[in-house]
Amino acid sequence: MGELQDGKINPPHYTGHRERLRERFRTAGDEAIADYELLELILFRSISRQDVKPLAKQLLATFGSFAEVIGASEARLKTVKGIGEATILDFKVVHAASRRIARSSVVKRTVLSSWSTVIDYCRTAMAYEDREQFRVLFLDKKNQMIADEVQQTGTVDHTPVYPREVVKRALELAATAVILVHNHPSGDPTPSRADVTMTKQVIDAATPLGIAVHDHIIIGRDGHASLKGLQLI
Repeated sequence: MGELQDGKINPPHYTGHRERLRERFRTAGDEAIADYELLELILFRSISRQDVKPLAKQLLATFGSFAEVIGASEARLKTVKGIGEATILDFKVVHAASRRIARSSVVKRTVLSSWSTVIDYCRTAMAYEDREQFRVLFLDKKNQMIADEVQQTGTVDHTPVYPREVVKRALELAATAVILVHNHPSGDPTPSRADVTMTKQVIDAATPLGIAVHDHIIIGRDGHASLKGLQLI
């Protein structure tokens, strides 16, 4: 509640701050506000009667960046005092929107000539997952992406991959090429020996059927690695 002065209840101090921040965002745009302030704007929706600036700063300190806060799992977010179901839902909506926007920039575009955009999309989709995901980008004969599918979800350090299933799905979609992608929740995108072995198994299964494996990208919080770029395939 607000403070009582001269017999009147004044609005809480954070009410004016909220309006000032909203107005600055409206007039000056997102470049004029810090990451914690952008988080505040999201938190305003689900936490109506509280100064959320300390919580926004705590979230950044806990997770490391705006992207990691928005991409954090429900379980991890629940460990932060003050974060409830409504806030988690808002964060997940923002994350889903960012994935849709990133995906729209690569669908029906020549993937090999828009490589940085593909990497940005993969990072948005996977970099902050707390379990490994193995996904496949399916391309047509013009190397345009026709589908992006998560094939398997595993543990924090392992995802089972079945080369025949990758090839089967490529044939169903009439894809002529694929890009393999998976994430390392540890943050380090360095390929493991198992990553290289699995990639070669997919290549061996796909090549006789006329399906090219352009690359295997590993996404981590600290960057990405390309097996082709590292000359491992």
